[in-house]
Amino acid sequence: MLPSLGIAALLITLTVIIHMTGLIVLMRFLEARSHHIKPFQSGFRQGLFIVLVILGLVAIHFFEIMVYAMAYSALGIFETFEASLYYSTSAFTTVGFGDVAIASEWRLLGALEGLNGFLLIGWSTAFMVALIGRMRTNEMDWLDRLRDRRD
Repeated sequence: MLPSLGIAALLITLTVIIHMTGLIVLMRFLEARSHHIKPFQSGFRQGLFIVLVILGLVAIHFFEIMVYAMAYSALGIFETFEASLYYSTSAFTTVGFGDVAIASEWRLLGALEGLNGFLLIGWSTAFMVALIGRMRTNEMDWLDRLRDRRD
């Protein structure tokens, strides 16, 4: 149990750092591009902006899943890297198909990956909600400024 807990603590720490760094990079990228989007003037650009955010979040999560898959592979838990990646994806996303099972001595590591994935996916959801809320706030501010000019 202790090796599993120690490795889980290391992987959770690493994936949280990856996630935080990924969100910072994604936010800087978005801030650099946001001046091209005028409120209410380009629904296509706003949609493209949101698609880019989602693709960025998927890339961050895929990288985190790969970290776990590489750890499973390095520990020899699964016979192939594909099985490690498949298990890691189903554990991280908490889908848990169960057709690829982890050895009993590593079950805690698999369960903690599920908890870690659940939290990181929630963090990404909060990021998206905040971003879309900010876009809507900017639209309302833009409308207020437009109304003030008319008055």
